[in-house]
Amino acid sequence: MEASARRKGQGGRQARQARRAEAGAPAGRPGIRRAVPPIELLDEESLLRIERAADRILAEVGIEFRDDPAALALWRRAGARVEGALVRFEPGMLREILSSAPRAFVQHARNPANSVRIGADQVVFAPAYGSPFVMDLDRGRRYGTLEDFQNFVKLAQSSPWLHHSGGTICEPTDIPVNKRHLDMVLAHIRLSDRPFMGSVTAEDRAEDSIEMARILFGADFVDANCVILGNVNVNSPLVWDGTMTRALRAYARANQAAVVVPFILGGAMGPVTTAGAVAQALAETMAGCALTQLERPGAPVIFGNFLSSMSLRSGSPTFGTPEPAVGSLAVGQLARRLGLPLRCAGNFTTSKLPDAQAMAEGAMSMLSAIHCGANFVLHSAGFLDGLLSMSYEKFVLDCDLCGALHTYLQGVRVDEATLALDAFAEVGPGGHFFGCAHTLAHYETAFRPSETGDDDPYETWLEAGAEDAATRANRIWKRRLAEFEPPPLDPAIDEALADFVARRKAQGPDMWH
Repeated sequence: MEASARRKGQGGRQARQARRAEAGAPAGRPGIRRAVPPIELLDEESLLRIERAADRILAEVGIEFRDDPAALALWRRAGARVEGALVRFEPGMLREILSSAPRAFVQHARNPANSVRIGADQVVFAPAYGSPFVMDLDRGRRYGTLEDFQNFVKLAQSSPWLHHSGGTICEPTDIPVNKRHLDMVLAHIRLSDRPFMGSVTAEDRAEDSIEMARILFGADFVDANCVILGNVNVNSPLVWDGTMTRALRAYARANQAAVVVPFILGGAMGPVTTAGAVAQALAETMAGCALTQLERPGAPVIFGNFLSSMSLRSGSPTFGTPEPAVGSLAVGQLARRLGLPLRCAGNFTTSKLPDAQAMAEGAMSMLSAIHCGANFVLHSAGFLDGLLSMSYEKFVLDCDLCGALHTYLQGVRVDEATLALDAFAEVGPGGHFFGCAHTLAHYETAFRPSETGDDDPYETWLEAGAEDAATRANRIWKRRLAEFEPPPLDPAIDEALADFVARRKAQGPDMWH
């Protein structure tokens, strides 16, 4: 048989496998309701010691809030000690301020069936975020473009295992820095009907993102409901710069959710010891989350965390390592004690290829997100090269892992049907279950097939071309892009958005740095 004919026949089988793999996807993709409880790693005394350490950092060392006089004024009115840009907080002060933040909230999508609840026992998967480069097996590593950005929005929309369109999935470097946020938000709105994230790189870009959400949903609806997220980062250690706090306050002011995230590389921006890094993360995150409540009490906010490590020999960041993974379990406990929704971990790896290292590190980190109780998992798909690169193939492989985690989080159902006593009676000692009535009744749904894996015998795999998982993923993303159809959007809304983008772009010169 010619190789091309073999591949054609295989394509039909693989298409059937893909349909079976997606058959268990939740209707409307509203996220996952976990049946597997979070791991409670630390005892009460250990948690108290970390909280007391964070309180000492806040009271004795303090946190700088740079280039944002309005933020410093809010802290003064709240009773913090403000000396220049340095702010110190009495123990318990931030926890009291945070008492107004909701424990859970709904982020609405333009398709109401795709709205997600963030918090409590819900888990929401979103793509990776922020890579300047993209890569695939055909063209290698290169700077991301708007076309790449749009492709990844399409791939996210096409996956039944992601619940969120994400934000800056990759940087469209062919668009001016001061205008690319408009194209990114427009792509999320046009090519996806799931929740999405906006810009945080400047206050006016955050406000543009929110204004586009108002055009889509209506101003009154946006004022009363969360429809867009902004992911803001601490400049660890212990510095909030004005770019981030102004964006954070813009989202809170509009009643939209900020995701507040320290970025701590142990040995560089924080201690090498996990307990110390967790205490630092708690202090930095509480301060950012509390600032949203000073701006607008009751605004939704997500307690974020990004622990990682570094090679102390080379100074290079490392991702998907065990120490930050187990640290995430402690962070989850601390976030639950504060009563805030949690964003933690993701599919992290330092590998430069979608290979065994990438999937081993990604699984280590992704399972830490699952077991720490994360409600919003950014970086669920596509993360490669220490987040410097967004990979088409790894995106597909990671989505398949997210599908497996849907099944994992369902736990074990125990009832008459699953205990299978009738099957034992039918089969008896020494028999087999392959053809019994119970197996025939459940064979299509009993085990989730992988879309990117191969479970054929060696000879069949060899005859079909001996492909590895990355090669199969390459074929899958190309097929999904070829078959993609954007969800319908009201033409009047689309026209209003296009007009807004055109007017905002015309208001200033292009900036490339």
